[in-house]
Amino acid sequence: MTKWPERLQVLRAWRYALLLASLSLAAPLVQASTYIERVLHKPVPGGVAVLNAGQAEQAPEVYVDGQRVMVIKDADGAWKAIVGIDLKTKPGTISLQDNQGLSLHVVVGNKHYKEQHIRLKNQAHVNPDPQQQARFAAEYAAQIQAYSQFRPEGPSNVVFEKPVPGRLSSPFGLRRFFNGEERNPHSGLDLASPQGTPVKAPADGVVSLVGDYFFNGKTVFVDHGQGFITMYCHLSAIDVQPGDSIKRGEVLGRVGATGRATGPHLHWNVSLNNARVDPAIFIQAFQP
Repeated sequence: MTKWPERLQVLRAWRYALLLASLSLAAPLVQASTYIERVLHKPVPGGVAVLNAGQAEQAPEVYVDGQRVMVIKDADGAWKAIVGIDLKTKPGTISLQDNQGLSLHVVVGNKHYKEQHIRLKNQAHVNPDPQQQARFAAEYAAQIQAYSQFRPEGPSNVVFEKPVPGRLSSPFGLRRFFNGEERNPHSGLDLASPQGTPVKAPADGVVSLVGDYFFNGKTVFVDHGQGFITMYCHLSAIDVQPGDSIKRGEVLGRVGATGRATGPHLHWNVSLNNARVDPAIFIQAFQP
């Protein structure tokens, strides 16, 4: 007959084994069902909303304001619509529609963005002459076209490492004043890094546009799929060409100070469904 102390040890061992088994099953499910929302869901102007789009066998097509939205499958088996919220969006409810006739809704909160005052020696970068304005208009049209592309292939990853090392110098959304004159808010994130520092792609993609622009200087656009586009500006050198496939971690260019820049740094944009959003969200550096 088993003595009571021995039976107690057996019972404790069984309880411990059952506890480990329950943790090994439960923990991944909790992480899988909340990971993308926890990391990316920042529903403010210039932010990102992550919405549950169901568990159909095939991915639904989701649209906001006529722009198709990225839809990827999370580890919990549900489709997630990852929606870029334009910086000009007013707080309130925005609606999306899918190709099955269903509507999705998200409440957009408020966010205050600070001001930035910059002194430029080149007055043309504040008030371009007519010829420069014409050049800028053509360059802007090409860039808007690049932002509006939608390839069906999904991105390799949606959580990034910084494309260059260094501190975050000028955040997204700043109200910018050049020589005292207000211009468009800062639509990207500036990363302070020395001249010539390699700039690495944060996800697989296809180089969709390369140019040397009046304001942005030497610039590269990378299409990561499903309307997920990144842009890299003020480069000193470009190491890729349009149509090149690029893998995560590969070098696409070098940090510089070309275009409208006061010193070497990388200006980095992230766009979803043709809305520029805060890149800090994707490197887990977002400030509410």
